[in-house]
Amino acid sequence: MTPTQADLLQKAKDSLEASELLLKNGYPDFAASRAYYSMFYVAEAFLLERALSFSKHSAVVAAFGKEFCKTDKIAARFHGYLIEAMSFRHAGDYSPRPSVSSTQASEQLKKASELLKYAEKQLSKPMDDSRQME
Repeated sequence: MTPTQADLLQKAKDSLEASELLLKNGYPDFAASRAYYSMFYVAEAFLLERALSFSKHSAVVAAFGKEFCKTDKIAARFHGYLIEAMSFRHAGDYSPRPSVSSTQASEQLKKASELLKYAEKQLSKPMDDSRQME
């Protein structure tokens, strides 16, 4: 794992912790948004394995799916998590009224946590393009 990848995983952890605090304090819209960012930073860390970096969120999400999930390097469910989280982030950040329930935000937190744990395990191993990430 490179120092930049480690920094991204730390940001992902910090975002997840912030998400938990926001949810506990009654801010599910913002909790869902921070859960998305946790997943987003993980996706960026994986993309650095391939020396890929993008300035648009949609490009990161698409490249993560193309490079890892569609090639069966990573389980496709993780790309689904990221896509779903992005839609909750948009709803939470841009809707003029509360639009994410506590239950929905809690589910996003669980998915972000699962993806982060997976990334910590996988990115600590040397990457071999010929093998599937477990």
